Amino acid sequence: MNKVTILSLFPESFEFLKTYGVIGKAIENGLLELEFVNIRDFSNDKHNHVDDTVYGGAAGMLIKPYVLYRALMSVKKPGSKVAFMSATGSLLNQKLAIDFAEIKDLIIICGHYEGIDARITNHYVDYEISIGDYVLTGGEIPAMVLIDSMARFIDGVVGKEESLVTDSHYNILLQQDEYTKPRVFNGYFVPNELTSGNHKKIKQWNRKSAIEKTKRVRADLYEKFLREENKNGFN
Repeated sequence: MNKVTILSLFPESFEFLKTYGVIGKAIENGLLELEFVNIRDFSNDKHNHVDDTVYGGAAGMLIKPYVLYRALMSVKKPGSKVAFMSATGSLLNQKLAIDFAEIKDLIIICGHYEGIDARITNHYVDYEISIGDYVLTGGEIPAMVLIDSMARFIDGVVGKEESLVTDSHYNILLQQDEYTKPRVFNGYFVPNELTSGNHKKIKQWNRKSAIEKTKRVRADLYEKFLREENKNGFN
């Protein structure tokens, strides 16, 4: 079983995950456990304040180090790994999601205000993770994104492995265009290859579609794909 513990000022915002799609099923089947810890519970301030001003006169407030340290130490074990959701972190991608799915005891810190004291990130955090080059008001939504992206790769969570390896970003390319009934919609037809029953033709069409879609939608990934193809000696 994989366990994810979330340290947050708003732990109630995660409650819906317990019954949400694949994550809810993983919890129900005993493959994933979620635990929520309220950082505010570890304040020794009578008003439960957790933040203070920033040294050097910078704008905003930071979560105090001793408050977060107490919260972290209340759940951290020798084998735990700690991730901090931060706009300055490494960009979350499919490879990282797969790597996180291998961690059996993951603790996620959700920052707020201007973030958290650097003595926590520099000495008690294993990963700083960003979901994009932009700033959000807190780490809760990014934490949900991380949990959702990694949960799919926990053994037994998604029944058909092939549905994972054809996902966008699994092997650089985006997922091919896909269709369902009816075959004709507003004058637009499903490609003949997909209705042919010929598995070789379907496989060839899927790859061609994935390449064309990547070129059309994500030129950066298409260029990366071409570099990899050239490196491997393909045309």
